[in-house]
Amino acid sequence: MKTTFAVAAGVVALGVAGCGSSNSSSTTSTTSSTPAPASTGSSTTSSGGAGASTNLKLAADPSGALKFDKSTLSAKAGSVTITMDNPSSVPHGVGVTGNGIDKDGSVVNKGGKSTITVSLKKGKYTFYCPVPGHRQAGMQGTLTVK
Repeated sequence: MKTTFAVAAGVVALGVAGCGSSNSSSTTSTTSSTPAPASTGSSTTSSGGAGASTNLKLAADPSGALKFDKSTLSAKAGSVTITMDNPSSVPHGVGVTGNGIDKDGSVVNKGGKSTITVSLKKGKYTFYCPVPGHRQAGMQGTLTVK
């Protein structure tokens, strides 16, 4: 009786192992879909078939001065994302204006990131800090879109 049960359990185990093989192939297909997000991330920094997509980075001055670490940026026409790191103890953000565009990112404290994505045509734009008084104090720059 115990032998019959052991043989039956072995047969069931082999059947489950056979099913496990098909699960392994589905795991392989899941693994093959993992690179897709990585390629999506890299497409944000290069041009794609549907138009250019540019990812720009800048930072607020860490000393607390009302300025960015860059005064000029350039991008290709299309979707432009600007990410500003704030290493300063003073709150800052990033905004873009010009050619009918006027959009502000969030104002963030030290250690935060302010991000803005806009669709831009060729031309000159101004990027700036949207905190009242910061732009007027010189916290701005020129974004050239080609």
